[in-house]
Amino acid sequence: MAGARKTPMRRCVGCGESRDKRDLMRIVRTDEGVFPDPTGKKNGRGAYLCLKQECLDKAVKTHALSRALKTEVSEADLAQIREAWSQYNG
Repeated sequence: MAGARKTPMRRCVGCGESRDKRDLMRIVRTDEGVFPDPTGKKNGRGAYLCLKQECLDKAVKTHALSRALKTEVSEADLAQIREAWSQYNG
């Protein structure tokens, strides 16, 4: 199988499960702040979330998202993340 590409795997900060990168939502921290990264290509520190409500809630409640991004995630950031998350789940 020459030329077969390996699927990039990432770990959800909510449930800890490893999944295909394309099945997760990336959150990125840059100098401009914390926000969703639908392209998955922005420069900055990233964290990934499953598209399950429980994972988002757990990542916020346990501060796993803040730890993964190494910054405090504000309520405004969370509102923006929740909005993007609901669009992912469309």
